[in-house]
Amino acid sequence: MKKLADKFYEIADLYPDKMAIWCDNKTITYKALANLVSQYSNYFLKNGITYREHIGIPMNNSIESVALILTAANLGVGLVPINPTLPMDAIRKAFTFGNVKHLIARRIFFEQCDKLGGLNIDGMKFCLDEEYDNTLSLANAMEMSSKRPIIKEVSGDETLILTMTSGSTGSPKPIDLTQNNKYQRVMAHVNLYNITKNDNVLAATPLYHSLAERLVLIPLLTGGTSVLLPRFTPNIWFDCVKNLKVTFTIAVSAQLSQIAELLSSPFIPEIESLRCVVSSSALLEPHVKNELIDKLKCEFHEIYGTSEVSTVTSINFKESLNKKQSVGKPIPEADIRIIKDNGELATTYEIGEIACKTSLMCNGYYGMPEIFCKSLQDGYFKTGDLGYLDEDGFLYFSGRKKELIITGGINVYPSDIEKCVLKLPEVKECAAFAYPDERLGEVVALAVVIKPNCKLRKRAIKIQCARNLADFQQPHKIFFVDQLPRNAMGKLMKFKLIEYVRLHCLDE
Repeated sequence: MKKLADKFYEIADLYPDKMAIWCDNKTITYKALANLVSQYSNYFLKNGITYREHIGIPMNNSIESVALILTAANLGVGLVPINPTLPMDAIRKAFTFGNVKHLIARRIFFEQCDKLGGLNIDGMKFCLDEEYDNTLSLANAMEMSSKRPIIKEVSGDETLILTMTSGSTGSPKPIDLTQNNKYQRVMAHVNLYNITKNDNVLAATPLYHSLAERLVLIPLLTGGTSVLLPRFTPNIWFDCVKNLKVTFTIAVSAQLSQIAELLSSPFIPEIESLRCVVSSSALLEPHVKNELIDKLKCEFHEIYGTSEVSTVTSINFKESLNKKQSVGKPIPEADIRIIKDNGELATTYEIGEIACKTSLMCNGYYGMPEIFCKSLQDGYFKTGDLGYLDEDGFLYFSGRKKELIITGGINVYPSDIEKCVLKLPEVKECAAFAYPDERLGEVVALAVVIKPNCKLRKRAIKIQCARNLADFQQPHKIFFVDQLPRNAMGKLMKFKLIEYVRLHCLDE
């Protein structure tokens, strides 16, 4: 197997003058990108970053961020990318669990850190965009040699990315993705969707998630062009696809729902460049799926997977019109089992937990081998999702075993919101849950019980959440109720919350 950085430099030598990346109206050729990766590599080596160390980075979508991923691969170091909008306590926790020694960030992040007590970073600190006290400016890397440094120890089994599974207040589980993991996942998708050097591949999700990382690497390891959106709106997505002649993309279902709505406008011309679009993250509503298949006029696929195991199944709806409710059959690298609560295998059409064995599986949870082992049964990773298989081996997704909220393609843990809101002295109890939304698929909703003789307005809850939670964790809907629905044993019945709040919601 080729090493990731070796493959990139090989492609850069083949297509030096070709556009490698477009992002926010900025472009870079393969030759210039390879030179930048080499300069970053030499600069980090000069300043003491060594093999297998971990670097924390509040990641934004930019050409520099992509170059840093390739730099990490070249040096055999790991990146711990995080959402810059997370509360500082959550960032500290993620960096602790990720064994972060060094930090790369923008000036505004360093300013916020200093205001909020700083981070426990023992190693070097690099400022991406400007100079800042007690940091090294990454701009100085431009003075370094553009000759690639070769680190002989790099084998491909080094951690490249540690991506966190948890929200802002839960204990994070760092998913360990090695260089080989990333390379194998790229090549699996190249083969699955017949991607070539002629493809312009669009990434429209944040680079601190594994999907966008995979999408930017696919073209850079095949000789295509990576089109990276700095942020998503359906209009920006449409303009980008049209003007840059995007041919392939994987988009989260919440984005595709918004795109479908835009495509229904009579003033939107047809997109001619797209040959394949893949829906990810959550099930599409049937009417949205039909709209996209009709209006995009290209191959339309849906996939199922998790960050731990990558893509597990895929379905091409033009080839399997009678399986529109399915998320497809296992890809060549994967095998699926449905496991019942008693540990036995489920029969055809019997719902159980989806479990997967795949060559694309991550390297485990970094520093938590025992926890990862508990997620395995006979080498199959238990996803926590529910589903069933039909007689043809197609998988059908039935829901989440745990009460995870997926809003705009990002996982939100209810306990994070609940712990935050319970800090308000007026709150007796609360429950966060997923509420259907046409634009985002799901939004965070909150049912709140106020203590006797207390008053509380929705605005106070929103302020509390805004100050202590990330943007994607903010509750979109808040319901005041007299009590939460519980069973005879006193257990909260979250699955009844949507129906319950609609019937029992009190005025603000």
